[in-house]
Amino acid sequence: MDIFGIFTLFGGLAMFLYGMQVMGEGLEKTAGGKLESILGSLTSSPLRAVFLGAGVTAVIQSSSATTVMVVGLVNSGIMKLSQAVGVIMGANIGTTVTSWLLSLSGIQSGNFFLRLLKPASFSPVLAVAGIALLMFQKNEKKKDAGNILMGFAILMFGMQTMSGAVEPLADVPQFTGILLKFSNPLLGVLAGLVLTAVIQSSSASVGILQALCVTGAVRYSAALPIIMGQNIGTCVTALLSAVGANKNARRAAMVHLYFNLIGTTVFMGAFYALHGLFPFGFMEQAVNPAQIAVIHSAFNIFTTLLLLPFSRWLEKLAYITIPDSAGNRNRNEAGGSLKFFVRRLVQSEKNGYTER
Repeated sequence: MDIFGIFTLFGGLAMFLYGMQVMGEGLEKTAGGKLESILGSLTSSPLRAVFLGAGVTAVIQSSSATTVMVVGLVNSGIMKLSQAVGVIMGANIGTTVTSWLLSLSGIQSGNFFLRLLKPASFSPVLAVAGIALLMFQKNEKKKDAGNILMGFAILMFGMQTMSGAVEPLADVPQFTGILLKFSNPLLGVLAGLVLTAVIQSSSASVGILQALCVTGAVRYSAALPIIMGQNIGTCVTALLSAVGANKNARRAAMVHLYFNLIGTTVFMGAFYALHGLFPFGFMEQAVNPAQIAVIHSAFNIFTTLLLLPFSRWLEKLAYITIPDSAGNRNRNEAGGSLKFFVRRLVQSEKNGYTER
Protein backbone atom coordinates (compact mmCIF):
# COMPACT_ATOMS: atom_id res chain seq x y z
CA MET A 1 0.00 0.00 0.00
CA ASP A 2 1.45 3.37 -1.05
CA ILE A 3 0.82 6.82 0.43
CA PHE A 4 -2.24 7.31 -1.77
CA GLY A 5 -3.70 4.06 -0.50
CA ILE A 6 -3.24 5.32 3.06
CA PHE A 7 -4.99 8.59 2.11
CA THR A 8 -7.86 6.56 0.67
CA LEU A 9 -8.09 4.40 3.80
CA PHE A 10 -8.33 7.36 6.17
CA GLY A 11 -10.66 9.18 3.81
CA GLY A 12 -12.96 6.17 3.85
CA LEU A 13 -12.77 6.05 7.65
CA ALA A 14 -13.64 9.75 7.82
CA MET A 15 -16.71 9.23 5.63
CA PHE A 16 -17.71 6.17 7.65
CA LEU A 17 -17.59 8.09 10.94
CA TYR A 18 -19.27 11.17 9.49
CA GLY A 19 -22.04 9.07 7.95
CA MET A 20 -22.72 7.46 11.32
CA GLN A 21 -22.86 10.82 13.03
CA VAL A 22 -25.25 12.30 10.46
CA MET A 23 -27.48 9.23 10.50
CA GLY A 24 -27.53 9.07 14.31
CA GLU A 25 -28.38 12.75 14.67
CA GLY A 26 -31.19 12.41 12.13
CA LEU A 27 -32.63 9.41 13.96
CA GLU A 28 -32.50 11.18 17.32
CA LYS A 29 -34.25 14.26 15.92
CA THR A 30 -36.90 12.09 14.26
CA ALA A 31 -37.61 10.51 17.63
CA GLY A 32 -38.75 13.95 18.76
CA GLY A 33 -36.43 14.15 21.76
CA LYS A 34 -38.50 11.52 23.57
CA LEU A 35 -35.75 8.91 23.95
CA GLU A 36 -34.78 10.11 27.41
CA SER A 37 -38.33 9.90 28.78
CA ILE A 38 -38.82 6.48 27.16
CA LEU A 39 -35.64 5.18 28.78
CA GLY A 40 -36.77 6.48 32.14
CA SER A 41 -40.34 5.15 32.10
CA LEU A 42 -40.19 1.70 30.50
CA THR A 43 -37.76 -0.06 32.81
CA SER A 44 -40.09 -1.65 35.33
CA SER A 45 -38.34 -5.04 35.06
CA PRO A 46 -34.76 -6.03 34.13
CA LEU A 47 -35.93 -7.94 31.05
CA ARG A 48 -38.00 -5.01 29.76
CA ALA A 49 -35.02 -2.76 30.39
CA VAL A 50 -32.81 -5.04 28.27
CA PHE A 51 -35.28 -4.99 25.37
CA LEU A 52 -35.65 -1.24 25.70
CA GLY A 53 -31.89 -0.67 25.66
CA ALA A 54 -31.47 -2.97 22.66
CA GLY A 55 -34.33 -1.32 20.76
CA VAL A 56 -33.24 2.26 21.36
CA THR A 57 -29.62 1.46 20.48
CA ALA A 58 -30.62 -0.39 17.32
CA VAL A 59 -32.59 2.69 16.25
CA ILE A 60 -29.98 5.36 17.00
CA GLN A 61 -27.07 3.05 16.10
CA SER A 62 -25.13 4.02 19.21
CA SER A 63 -24.62 2.15 22.46
CA SER A 64 -22.45 5.06 23.59
CA ALA A 65 -25.31 7.53 23.09
CA THR A 66 -27.69 5.22 24.98
CA THR A 67 -25.23 4.74 27.83
CA VAL A 68 -24.53 8.47 28.07
CA MET A 69 -28.29 9.09 28.28
CA VAL A 70 -28.53 6.49 31.04
CA VAL A 71 -25.67 8.12 32.98
CA GLY A 72 -27.47 11.47 32.66
CA LEU A 73 -30.82 10.00 33.71
CA VAL A 74 -29.28 8.38 36.78
CA ASN A 75 -27.45 11.61 37.61
CA SER A 76 -30.67 13.62 37.42
CA GLY A 77 -32.65 11.14 39.53
CA ILE A 78 -35.06 10.21 36.71
CA MET A 79 -33.75 6.65 36.63
CA LYS A 80 -32.51 4.43 39.46
CA LEU A 81 -29.23 2.58 39.17
CA SER A 82 -31.12 -0.75 39.31
CA GLN A 83 -33.12 0.29 36.22
CA ALA A 84 -29.98 1.40 34.39
CA VAL A 85 -28.30 -2.02 34.57
CA GLY A 86 -30.74 -3.71 32.19
CA VAL A 87 -30.72 -0.82 29.71
CA ILE A 88 -26.91 -0.92 29.58
CA MET A 89 -26.99 -4.66 28.89
CA GLY A 90 -29.52 -4.19 26.11
CA ALA A 91 -27.46 -1.38 24.57
CA ASN A 92 -24.60 -3.83 24.05
CA ILE A 93 -26.90 -6.10 22.05
CA GLY A 94 -28.46 -3.29 20.05
CA THR A 95 -25.10 -1.98 18.86
CA THR A 96 -24.45 -5.23 16.95
CA VAL A 97 -27.08 -4.20 14.37
CA THR A 98 -24.46 -2.01 12.68
CA SER A 99 -22.12 -4.95 12.05
CA TRP A 100 -25.00 -6.90 10.48
CA LEU A 101 -25.79 -4.02 8.13
CA LEU A 102 -22.15 -3.79 7.12
CA SER A 103 -21.96 -7.55 6.52
CA LEU A 104 -24.53 -7.21 3.71
CA SER A 105 -21.68 -6.03 1.46
CA GLY A 106 -20.46 -9.64 1.30
CA ILE A 107 -23.57 -10.93 -0.53
CA GLN A 108 -22.56 -12.69 -3.74
CA SER A 109 -25.37 -13.64 -6.11
CA GLY A 110 -26.67 -12.92 -9.59
CA ASN A 111 -30.25 -12.80 -8.34
CA PHE A 112 -31.68 -9.29 -8.75
CA PHE A 113 -33.35 -9.14 -5.32
CA LEU A 114 -30.29 -10.50 -3.50
CA ARG A 115 -28.05 -8.03 -5.34
CA LEU A 116 -30.44 -5.28 -4.30
CA LEU A 117 -29.66 -6.11 -0.66
CA LYS A 118 -26.01 -5.17 -1.19
CA PRO A 119 -25.15 -1.68 0.11
CA ALA A 120 -23.33 -0.94 -3.14
CA SER A 121 -26.65 -1.42 -4.94
CA PHE A 122 -29.11 0.41 -2.70
CA SER A 123 -26.85 3.10 -1.18
CA PRO A 124 -26.87 5.29 -4.33
CA VAL A 125 -30.69 5.12 -4.37
CA LEU A 126 -30.82 6.20 -0.72
CA ALA A 127 -28.35 9.01 -1.42
CA VAL A 128 -30.49 10.37 -4.26
CA ALA A 129 -33.65 10.17 -2.14
CA GLY A 130 -31.86 11.77 0.81
CA ILE A 131 -30.45 14.72 -1.12
CA ALA A 132 -33.86 15.29 -2.76
CA LEU A 133 -35.50 15.57 0.66
CA LEU A 134 -32.78 17.92 1.92
CA MET A 135 -32.89 20.20 -1.13
CA PHE A 136 -36.56 20.32 -2.01
CA GLN A 137 -38.40 19.84 1.30
CA LYS A 138 -38.91 22.54 3.91
CA ASN A 139 -40.56 20.32 6.51
CA GLU A 140 -38.00 19.62 9.26
CA LYS A 141 -39.15 16.04 9.78
CA LYS A 142 -38.61 15.27 6.10
CA LYS A 143 -35.21 16.96 6.22
CA ASP A 144 -34.30 14.74 9.19
CA ALA A 145 -35.35 11.71 7.11
CA GLY A 146 -33.09 13.01 4.33
CA ASN A 147 -30.21 13.23 6.80
CA ILE A 148 -30.80 9.63 7.86
CA LEU A 149 -30.71 8.40 4.25
CA MET A 150 -27.67 10.52 3.36
CA GLY A 151 -25.86 9.47 6.52
CA PHE A 152 -26.42 5.79 5.78
CA ALA A 153 -25.28 6.20 2.17
CA ILE A 154 -22.11 8.05 3.24
CA LEU A 155 -21.43 5.40 5.88
CA MET A 156 -21.67 2.58 3.36
CA PHE A 157 -19.59 4.44 0.78
CA GLY A 158 -16.92 4.99 3.43
CA MET A 159 -16.98 1.28 4.25
CA GLN A 160 -16.53 0.35 0.60
CA THR A 161 -13.70 2.88 0.26
CA MET A 162 -11.90 1.39 3.26
CA SER A 163 -12.33 -2.14 1.92
CA GLY A 164 -10.94 -1.14 -1.46
CA ALA A 165 -7.98 0.63 0.13
CA VAL A 166 -6.89 -2.33 2.26
CA GLU A 167 -7.50 -5.02 -0.37
CA PRO A 168 -3.89 -4.82 -1.74
CA LEU A 169 -2.59 -5.65 1.76
CA ALA A 170 -3.56 -9.28 1.12
CA ASP A 171 -0.30 -9.66 -0.80
CA VAL A 172 1.88 -7.96 1.83
CA PRO A 173 3.56 -10.58 4.10
CA GLN A 174 4.39 -7.97 6.76
CA PHE A 175 0.72 -7.07 7.16
CA THR A 176 -0.25 -10.72 7.49
CA GLY A 177 2.49 -11.14 10.08
CA ILE A 178 1.13 -8.28 12.18
CA LEU A 179 -2.37 -9.76 12.19
CA LEU A 180 -0.97 -13.14 13.21
CA LYS A 181 0.46 -11.53 16.35
CA PHE A 182 -3.08 -10.68 17.39
CA SER A 183 -3.79 -14.41 17.55
CA ASN A 184 -2.33 -14.06 21.03
CA PRO A 185 -5.53 -13.47 23.05
CA LEU A 186 -4.05 -10.79 25.31
CA LEU A 187 -2.53 -8.82 22.43
CA GLY A 188 -5.75 -9.11 20.45
CA VAL A 189 -7.88 -7.83 23.35
CA LEU A 190 -5.44 -4.96 23.92
CA ALA A 191 -5.46 -4.01 20.22
CA GLY A 192 -9.27 -3.96 20.06
CA LEU A 193 -9.49 -2.03 23.34
CA VAL A 194 -7.02 0.68 22.28
CA LEU A 195 -8.53 1.13 18.80
CA THR A 196 -12.05 1.51 20.19
CA ALA A 197 -10.96 3.77 23.05
CA VAL A 198 -9.23 6.09 20.58
CA ILE A 199 -12.16 6.46 18.16
CA GLN A 200 -14.76 5.96 20.94
CA SER A 201 -16.94 3.69 18.84
CA SER A 202 -17.11 -0.09 18.91
CA SER A 203 -19.30 -0.07 15.80
CA ALA A 204 -16.65 1.88 13.89
CA SER A 205 -13.82 -0.35 15.09
CA VAL A 206 -15.82 -3.48 14.23
CA GLY A 207 -16.46 -1.90 10.81
CA ILE A 208 -12.71 -1.41 10.34
CA LEU A 209 -12.15 -5.07 11.23
CA GLN A 210 -14.83 -6.10 8.74
CA ALA A 211 -13.12 -3.98 6.07
CA LEU A 212 -9.81 -5.74 6.78
CA CYS A 213 -11.54 -9.09 6.20
CA VAL A 214 -11.49 -8.49 2.45
CA THR A 215 -7.73 -9.14 2.52
CA GLY A 216 -8.36 -12.73 3.59
CA ALA A 217 -5.62 -12.32 6.21
CA VAL A 218 -7.89 -11.96 9.27
CA ARG A 219 -8.35 -15.31 10.94
CA TYR A 220 -10.77 -16.37 13.64
CA SER A 221 -7.87 -16.65 16.09
CA ALA A 222 -7.15 -12.92 15.66
CA ALA A 223 -10.70 -11.62 15.15
CA LEU A 224 -12.15 -13.17 18.31
CA PRO A 225 -9.91 -11.45 20.90
CA ILE A 226 -9.96 -8.16 18.96
CA ILE A 227 -13.78 -8.10 19.13
CA MET A 228 -13.62 -8.82 22.86
CA GLY A 229 -11.29 -5.85 23.32
CA GLN A 230 -13.56 -3.64 21.23
CA ASN A 231 -16.43 -4.29 23.63
CA ILE A 232 -14.29 -3.21 26.57
CA GLY A 233 -12.94 -0.15 24.73
CA THR A 234 -16.42 1.25 24.13
CA CYS A 235 -16.82 1.73 27.91
CA VAL A 236 -14.46 4.71 27.71
CA THR A 237 -17.27 6.92 26.41
CA ALA A 238 -19.52 6.23 29.41
CA LEU A 239 -16.62 6.68 31.84
CA LEU A 240 -15.80 10.07 30.31
CA SER A 241 -19.48 11.03 30.47
CA ALA A 242 -19.57 10.24 34.20
CA VAL A 243 -16.69 12.61 35.03
CA GLY A 244 -18.08 15.29 37.33
CA ALA A 245 -21.39 13.49 37.81
CA ASN A 246 -22.72 12.22 41.13
CA LYS A 247 -21.85 8.85 42.58
CA ASN A 248 -24.83 6.96 41.20
CA ALA A 249 -24.06 8.20 37.68
CA ARG A 250 -20.43 7.08 38.06
CA ARG A 251 -21.70 3.71 39.29
CA ALA A 252 -23.81 3.37 36.14
CA ALA A 253 -20.66 3.88 34.04
CA MET A 254 -18.84 1.29 36.17
CA VAL A 255 -21.69 -1.21 35.60
CA HIS A 256 -21.06 -0.84 31.85
CA LEU A 257 -17.35 -1.50 32.36
CA TYR A 258 -17.89 -4.49 34.67
CA PHE A 259 -20.46 -5.98 32.31
CA ASN A 260 -17.93 -6.11 29.48
CA LEU A 261 -14.93 -7.04 31.63
CA ILE A 262 -16.70 -9.97 33.30
CA GLY A 263 -18.32 -11.06 30.05
CA THR A 264 -14.98 -11.00 28.20
CA THR A 265 -13.20 -12.91 30.97
CA VAL A 266 -15.85 -15.63 31.20
CA PHE A 267 -16.41 -15.91 27.43
CA MET A 268 -12.72 -16.13 26.58
CA GLY A 269 -11.95 -18.40 29.52
CA ALA A 270 -14.66 -20.87 28.48
CA PHE A 271 -13.87 -20.63 24.77
CA TYR A 272 -10.11 -21.16 25.08
CA ALA A 273 -10.57 -23.92 27.67
CA LEU A 274 -12.76 -25.80 25.19
CA HIS A 275 -10.30 -25.00 22.40
CA GLY A 276 -7.51 -26.51 24.50
CA LEU A 277 -9.49 -29.70 25.11
CA PHE A 278 -11.09 -29.99 21.68
CA PRO A 279 -9.07 -27.89 19.19
CA PHE A 280 -11.35 -25.94 16.87
CA GLY A 281 -10.29 -26.44 13.27
CA PHE A 282 -11.80 -23.16 12.11
CA MET A 283 -9.49 -20.99 14.22
CA GLU A 284 -6.91 -20.63 11.44
CA GLN A 285 -9.50 -20.06 8.72
CA ALA A 286 -10.12 -16.61 7.26
CA VAL A 287 -13.15 -14.79 8.66
CA ASN A 288 -15.62 -12.73 6.63
CA PRO A 289 -17.76 -9.68 7.61
CA ALA A 290 -20.87 -11.77 8.32
CA GLN A 291 -18.92 -14.04 10.66
CA ILE A 292 -17.57 -10.96 12.46
CA ALA A 293 -21.19 -9.88 13.02
CA VAL A 294 -22.03 -13.36 14.36
CA ILE A 295 -19.15 -13.26 16.87
CA HIS A 296 -20.05 -9.73 17.95
CA SER A 297 -23.71 -10.63 18.51
CA ALA A 298 -22.98 -14.00 20.13
CA PHE A 299 -20.68 -12.42 22.70
CA ASN A 300 -23.12 -9.70 23.73
CA ILE A 301 -26.12 -12.03 23.87
CA PHE A 302 -24.09 -14.59 25.85
CA THR A 303 -22.91 -11.96 28.32
CA THR A 304 -26.42 -10.57 28.79
CA LEU A 305 -27.92 -14.02 29.40
CA LEU A 306 -25.08 -14.79 31.80
CA LEU A 307 -25.21 -11.60 33.86
CA LEU A 308 -28.89 -10.59 33.74
CA PRO A 309 -29.79 -12.91 36.66
CA PHE A 310 -26.93 -11.28 38.59
CA SER A 311 -27.82 -7.67 37.80
CA ARG A 312 -28.15 -6.94 41.53
CA TRP A 313 -24.58 -8.20 42.03
CA LEU A 314 -23.34 -5.86 39.31
CA GLU A 315 -25.08 -3.03 41.12
CA LYS A 316 -23.48 -4.06 44.43
CA LEU A 317 -20.07 -4.28 42.76
CA ALA A 318 -20.50 -0.70 41.54
CA TYR A 319 -21.38 0.37 45.11
CA ILE A 320 -18.26 -1.37 46.42
CA THR A 321 -16.13 0.41 43.84
CA ILE A 322 -17.72 3.81 44.53
CA PRO A 323 -18.97 3.62 48.13
CA ASP A 324 -21.09 6.22 49.91
CA SER A 325 -19.15 8.58 52.10
CA ALA A 326 -19.13 7.94 55.84
CA GLY A 327 -22.36 8.98 57.51
CA ASN A 328 -24.29 9.01 54.22
CA ARG A 329 -24.78 5.29 53.62
CA ASN A 330 -28.55 5.59 53.43
CA ARG A 331 -28.71 8.88 51.64
CA ASN A 332 -30.35 8.84 48.20
CA GLU A 333 -27.86 10.45 45.90
CA ALA A 334 -30.13 10.72 42.91
CA GLY A 335 -30.84 14.39 43.45
CA GLY A 336 -28.58 15.80 40.74
CA SER A 337 -29.97 18.69 38.78
CA LEU A 338 -31.95 18.27 35.57
CA LYS A 339 -29.92 21.13 34.15
CA PHE A 340 -26.74 19.07 34.55
CA PHE A 341 -28.47 16.12 32.81
CA VAL A 342 -29.50 18.22 29.80
CA ARG A 343 -26.03 19.77 29.56
CA ARG A 344 -24.42 16.31 29.57
CA LEU A 345 -26.69 15.04 26.77
CA VAL A 346 -25.94 18.13 24.67
CA GLN A 347 -22.24 17.69 25.35
CA SER A 348 -22.43 14.03 24.26
CA GLU A 349 -23.89 15.08 20.90
CA LYS A 350 -21.24 17.77 20.39
CA ASN A 351 -18.45 15.35 21.16
CA GLY A 352 -19.82 12.77 18.73
CA TYR A 353 -20.92 10.16 21.26
CA THR A 354 -22.99 8.52 18.59
CA GLU A 355 -21.46 5.11 18.29
CA ARG A 356 -20.96 5.13 14.77
